[in-house]
Amino acid sequence: MEKRTNTAKFYAPVGYARISTADQSLAPQIDALKAAGCGEIFEDCVSGAKTDRPGLNQALDHLRSGDTLIVWKLDRLGRSMSHLIDTVRDLDQRGIGFKSLTEGIDTTTSGGTLVFHLFGALAQFERDLIRERTRAGLSAAAARGRKGGRKAVVTAEKLKRAKMLIESGLTVREAAARIKVGKTALYDAINADISRNAPN
Repeated sequence: MEKRTNTAKFYAPVGYARISTADQSLAPQIDALKAAGCGEIFEDCVSGAKTDRPGLNQALDHLRSGDTLIVWKLDRLGRSMSHLIDTVRDLDQRGIGFKSLTEGIDTTTSGGTLVFHLFGALAQFERDLIRERTRAGLSAAAARGRKGGRKAVVTAEKLKRAKMLIESGLTVREAAARIKVGKTALYDAINADISRNAPN
């Protein structure tokens, strides 16, 4: 059996095709992958947001150093930019090339590798911006006297109504149903109110 080395030309193209719903067709992707020389093609019918992709897992397990993973389009592989970058980096570390036919990206060339380094930098830049904006938003909210997090489910008005209902003989569960909140949320609001009003 021929031994594969990282210095050898990338070969054994392996295809991966994915559609999001059963009413879509894999045929155009498969035709393009076959035209690109893929003898082995793995498939998934699953939303791009899903983490569990059996076909992709099989493709990644099948690939060996010297192979090249080929997709029809970048969004067929990655759930997000960061996931795409991480997947391609993992392939590179294993000595496996990556090609996207639609975007014309080919990491087996120096130009293609440079493009993915740029993508990686942009993905990190995007993550840093999100963190910075989140911190700035929380700081601004704190300066206005607001804390981050969800709004309280049991408002002061709902708590007041619930107390009146409980005093009239209803259970906490019944009162929660009347004001349209969960029983647990009402219990928490009542306990918090008792703690706030308890003498020091």
